[in-house]
Amino acid sequence: MGDDILKFKCSGIDAEGKILLEYTGYGNDISPEFVIENLSSSAKTIAITLEDLSHPIKGFTHWVIWNIPATNIIRKGIPAGKNVDSYENAKQGVAYGWHRYAGPKPPKGKKHLYRFTMYALDCEMDMSANVMKKSFLKKAERHILQKGEVTGEFSK
Repeated sequence: MGDDILKFKCSGIDAEGKILLEYTGYGNDISPEFVIENLSSSAKTIAITLEDLSHPIKGFTHWVIWNIPATNIIRKGIPAGKNVDSYENAKQGVAYGWHRYAGPKPPKGKKHLYRFTMYALDCEMDMSANVMKKSFLKKAERHILQKGEVTGEFSK
C-alpha cells in the first residue's frame, strides 16, 4: 500500500466486520472512535463520511464531518450540531437530514453494508455546514492528501 492510502481502525467494527450495536440507530447512535496509523505529516485536517452501500439510493450518506484538526485519535461520541466545539472549527454537513452522526439503521431483518471513508486534507475547508457529502467532496478533491476506508455490516 502506498502512503496515499490512509490506514485507520474504527472501534465500531468488530474483528468479524460487524458494526457494534452501540454505534447504530438501534443502539446509542454515537460515532465510534478512530485510530489513524499513518497520517501524513502534511495533513492539516481530517474529514469522515459514512455511507450505506446497500441503500436503494446509491451511497446514502449517514455522516459527513470535516475540519477535524489532524490527529491520530478521533474520540467517539462527537456531539450533534453544525459546529463541533470540541474539535475547534470542525463542521458536520447535512446527512440523513441532520447535522450529526446518524448510525446504521437498516430495516429490521435486512443486512446492510456501511463504509466509513476518511480523508486527510492539506487545509481547513471554508464552507457552510449546510452542504451535503457530494458538494463537500467536490470542493475538497484538490486538497486530499490521503484517503482510506473501512466497511462493516449491520442487521437487526
